Amino acid sequence: MPEGHTIHRLAADHRERFCGRVVRASSPQGKFSDGAALVDGLAMTAAEAHGKHLFLGFGTAGWVHVHLGLIGKFGFGGGVAPPPADTVRLRIATPSHYADLRGPAACALVTEPDKQAIHARLGPDPLRPGDDPDQVYARMARSRISVAALLLDQKVVAGVGNVYRAEVLFRHGVDPFLAGRDLPRPVWEAMWADLVALMREGVRTNRIDTVRPEHEPEAMGRPPRVDDHGGEVYVYRRTGLPCLVCGTPVRTRPLDARNLFWCPTCQPGTAQGAV
Repeated sequence: MPEGHTIHRLAADHRERFCGRVVRASSPQGKFSDGAALVDGLAMTAAEAHGKHLFLGFGTAGWVHVHLGLIGKFGFGGGVAPPPADTVRLRIATPSHYADLRGPAACALVTEPDKQAIHARLGPDPLRPGDDPDQVYARMARSRISVAALLLDQKVVAGVGNVYRAEVLFRHGVDPFLAGRDLPRPVWEAMWADLVALMREGVRTNRIDTVRPEHEPEAMGRPPRVDDHGGEVYVYRRTGLPCLVCGTPVRTRPLDARNLFWCPTCQPGTAQGAV
């Protein structure tokens, strides 16, 4: 599932191509035909992201709310749009640009109150200016749930996925199994600042890179990472490989139906079963 930086990048892509312009909207697949008909011929007025949710504004007509889920994706093109495939849930087009949405978990036209209700269900987002990390810490500080689990709870903090979760915990030497209430406030403040910086860079480059300069392939004389997620990381999907910092084999175990990755030496804490 795309992480929050991808959705913010998509919002920026839509703003650049479509905001302030009248668009043609259609649903070749047919599942969003009614919604597409209501925004067809209108100007896109805004494109926003909150966590893993994308909102495309069309003035008084409302907002197209998109959640990509596990397999959804947008494809962009320039010039006159070719005939769409019948798998396209939503096509947005102008004479110079088009975007095709396929396979989303959600694509619906919602009202402003509906949109605000979605925001209310989500935690602060490191990429949304003004979102408050103190609100996140207030929830963590009351919880016996592990920090690793809390970071993936979109009601606690929005936009952090499995990659950023594993990497920010590693970068700050935090035991993933530490209870939220036992996480020191200064550590959380440093983690939030790090998430802001890492995810902003992810928006800029459209990939996740979390290793510091001294651990880049060139600096260490190692081959670049090859993975469909791209980017250089410390522990994510590196099970059994030596930690880039200490050499200890990286471990993994399921946590709330997602694989958690960590280094038991760099992130010491309570012993946990792992492979």
